[in-house]
Amino acid sequence: MQGNLNEIDVGSILLLVELGQRTGELFVEAWPMGQTESRLGGSPRFSSLPEQSWFVFFCNGQIMYAADSNPSLSRLRDYLRRYNKETALDNTEIDSIASTNALEYGHLWALLENKDLTPGQGRSIIQSMVRETLFDLLSLHQGSFIFEVGPSLSPQLTVLEIGPLVKKIMKQVQEWKQFYPHIQSPNQCPIITNVEELKKVLPRDSFKNLERWADGKTSLRQISRYLNRDILTVARAFYPFVQLGLVQLFYPESKHKEQIEPEEKKVVCIDDDMAIGKAVEHILGQHGYEVTAISNPLKALSLVFKLKPDLILCDITMPELDGYEICAMLRRSTAFRQTPLVMLTGLDGFINRVKARMIGANDYLTKPFGEGELLMLVEKHIGLGKPIAEESIEENMDDLESLLAELIDPEIDPEIDPEIDL
Repeated sequence: MQGNLNEIDVGSILLLVELGQRTGELFVEAWPMGQTESRLGGSPRFSSLPEQSWFVFFCNGQIMYAADSNPSLSRLRDYLRRYNKETALDNTEIDSIASTNALEYGHLWALLENKDLTPGQGRSIIQSMVRETLFDLLSLHQGSFIFEVGPSLSPQLTVLEIGPLVKKIMKQVQEWKQFYPHIQSPNQCPIITNVEELKKVLPRDSFKNLERWADGKTSLRQISRYLNRDILTVARAFYPFVQLGLVQLFYPESKHKEQIEPEEKKVVCIDDDMAIGKAVEHILGQHGYEVTAISNPLKALSLVFKLKPDLILCDITMPELDGYEICAMLRRSTAFRQTPLVMLTGLDGFINRVKARMIGANDYLTKPFGEGELLMLVEKHIGLGKPIAEESIEENMDDLESLLAELIDPEIDPEIDPEIDL
């Protein structure tokens, strides 16, 4: 099984693996910006992997382990810090347990065999690794995948059921979007940029706690690993201070460089039903997209060339010029050959879907549709919109202080996997 993520999303792939009770390995790669075709082919085991790629290992339709393709053991070392065991990794030797794509898993087993970790600690680390990896995978909109049937990783330490896990993490992915663009990635590193102002709005102990982690070197994801807290809890604790400019976030490779402001995404909705156009304008406008509704299909083409949208929503059944004709005309122009084009229609027949694909449409949304359906489809093709105004720090100070208190290193029971969200 292989394909592109604009045809089937990662969540659906995982559920198919669960449904078929498959054993094997899923390889996923993210496409670089602007790439439109997959580079995958053959076996997922390459000597030179893309910069952004991931592996997920399954046994009888359940997840055993998941990781990105980075051969570094830095992630495992971060998790070992929970138990003050990071130095134990320096003395481990691995054998055939660690396959090419599971080096980290092999080192974890070596720690277990050497009794540097207990089985409970090992299970907790693997479960956190799987959740962390799936958070990244379920956030992807563009990329390619291959699922290869094969023997499971051995020995087996734990497995996780896919259905409940996907449902839970998809909800977290949606919640994460509230932080954008102030917080764009779990891999960003916070650093305090206005010490005096921050001291004014925070109690002394809370300031010291925040100062401890916002060192410009430790990423949000690392903090969540160290403290055994989910990434959303950590992001919420930093978010209000980032909003106010008291804390800034940098990617490790671009630290102290100016962050690029996201461009406003433009959407055009062509539909002779003005109520539909107004509804689309309202829904997408609330989420930071610049939307233009066009009710006259004859004027649509000239306006589209003037507006140069990032995404076009087009009704099929319209007088004088239907959606199929508009789509075909746009696809003849070099300016719109790659622009995502989604057909909006009350027609829910298979033939209509096939015809829409044949004339160049990227997707199909049946009316009536809900706000969630529309947002997911738009985000799938062009990503998030520009953020709207946010609440001030004073409006949620009580919540902030309780969240900051959670960033104090807790006493972790090494035998119990805490009920964490990620």
